[in-house]
Amino acid sequence: MSTYMAKAGQVARKWYILDAAGKPLGRVAAQAAALLRGKHKPEYTPHVDCGDHVIIINCGKAVLTGNKLEKKVWYRHTGWIGGLKEVKYATLMETRPEKAMSLAVNGMLPNNTLGRAAGTRLRVYAGAQHEQAAQKPEAYEF
Repeated sequence: MSTYMAKAGQVARKWYILDAAGKPLGRVAAQAAALLRGKHKPEYTPHVDCGDHVIIINCGKAVLTGNKLEKKVWYRHTGWIGGLKEVKYATLMETRPEKAMSLAVNGMLPNNTLGRAAGTRLRVYAGAQHEQAAQKPEAYEF
């Protein structure tokens, strides 16, 4: 009996919607990363991109546990000398909660071409409205 290996052209992709309201940001991000990689499928193959599309709504209502709102910091660099910028997660969750969620999900994806391809299938929205109603996404409960 041989081991099944998925082929890139034969992967059937579905659309899932995750509601982050009242749930910890990291738990929603971990579930989204697993769906984007395709690890929930029985035909998962590590070297093939067999993941699904994921829509995360209500990112503004996601919670950070403990003291993460005050202590956790997002750093970025402008490319100029002395251009290190820092934003506390309390400010980031108020102004751009979808950025906080996408940073968490992308940090849980592999740093290679498969992870970058999986990241393109992620859609993140701060509120309950999304633009992918035509794809008929399924609500994913975890």
